Amino acid sequence: MNIFFIRFAFLFITFFSFSQSYETKIDSIVSLQYSANEPGITILVAKNGKAIYQKAIGKSNLELSIPIEFNSVFQIGSITKQFTAVSILMLAEQDKLNIEDKIEKYIPEYTEVGNDITIHHLLNHTSGIKNKTLLSENHNTSRIYRSPKELITYFKDEPLEFIPGEKFKYSNAGYILLGQIIEKVSMQSYGEFIQENIFDKIGMTSSYLGDNRHSIPNRTKGYIIERNEFINADYMNLSLAYSAGAILSTTEDLLKWQNALLSNTLLKEASIKQAMTPTLLNSGKRIPYGYGFRLSKLGNSPVIAHTGSTKGFTSIALFLPQENMYITALTNCNCKNVNNIVKQVAELFVPKPDSNKVTAVTKTSVKEKKAIAVPVEILNRYTGTYEVKPNVNLTIGLDNANQLYLLAPGQTKRVELFAETQNLFFIKIVNAEITFNINEMNKVISLTMNQSGRKIIAKKN
Repeated sequence: MNIFFIRFAFLFITFFSFSQSYETKIDSIVSLQYSANEPGITILVAKNGKAIYQKAIGKSNLELSIPIEFNSVFQIGSITKQFTAVSILMLAEQDKLNIEDKIEKYIPEYTEVGNDITIHHLLNHTSGIKNKTLLSENHNTSRIYRSPKELITYFKDEPLEFIPGEKFKYSNAGYILLGQIIEKVSMQSYGEFIQENIFDKIGMTSSYLGDNRHSIPNRTKGYIIERNEFINADYMNLSLAYSAGAILSTTEDLLKWQNALLSNTLLKEASIKQAMTPTLLNSGKRIPYGYGFRLSKLGNSPVIAHTGSTKGFTSIALFLPQENMYITALTNCNCKNVNNIVKQVAELFVPKPDSNKVTAVTKTSVKEKKAIAVPVEILNRYTGTYEVKPNVNLTIGLDNANQLYLLAPGQTKRVELFAETQNLFFIKIVNAEITFNINEMNKVISLTMNQSGRKIIAKKN
């Protein structure tokens, strides 16, 4: 059984009373997905530019049993694209380039096939350049150092997938070309430019352009899950990710980055607004991407974010401008949905939807469901322990008032279960259901937990 779904099952008991602090609420969300002896997560939540919550759970290195800490350094994958886009805009502010420049001016390989592609098209993924890079090659190829020129040679002869500006299609190749433009214009390597103009300038002392040759303090090791076991992720030479995804950083450094953007330390207000505003196709249709930033909504609140993924690592940086909240999470195993975790955390801070519009699990919403009385002798049949995975059991109990409840592993807070039918129960405070499964001998053999279409079965011991 996939570990992600095992931990997901315990989201049924992630319930929050209004008296709880945000720290307790976030702890509940994060701790139900990550544990101390597995690859883990470091997460930071900031309000008005200041951290109000930080958490580090799990191992940075399983073999050496080194715990993840706030200063643990992770590969951040495509969040790197924010740094690349901002670097381009910095050069534009210095009048060293114009985002409407044709890329053939800087990349001679695109004199013919890309003579209508501008820097703008690369920034917002509308260039038509196929997302074909060495990042997708097999593990033998991915171990080899490649120069930016070699990276471009790999895809430069590919025909365009569409006319520039006609469609939006994510392309790592486009951001590799942006890295080369930065080098041509600045007369520095991409790594030197980022280090001097961003990292050093705003004090990102634990951030680096990926380099497999040098020792990086507090670097975490990446893992994947295979047959329900954590194994080392395949080695990948970070030169392949280059300006599309090769930066390593910490959650604390990423907060410095976000604060620098909002305080106009690196760019003028007009430039950063341009980067964080949806752009348009040739047709005038708006797309959910600016320059290195994805745009969406959570409820009625705007979201400005980016995610990242490399072999063994996942990451997300999410900004709620209306609430002035910044949430970033870095993990060293791409086996869990960190984006969903950060979304749940963000939902704690955005305005709640209209209480009259409750999303239902089934045909009837939780608020519309009415509990029925079930004979005590039937309730007693459901009590006992249920195995979610080896040595991990949840408990179904009955209190002195004949109220059925659920108790999850390691928890002390009981969750009351209310009967919709004699074997179907619901939890009032979240959209979740539990069905007790009975065999032909009228014996309770398992329970099924269901929330938002996700199911997991736990066998009765």
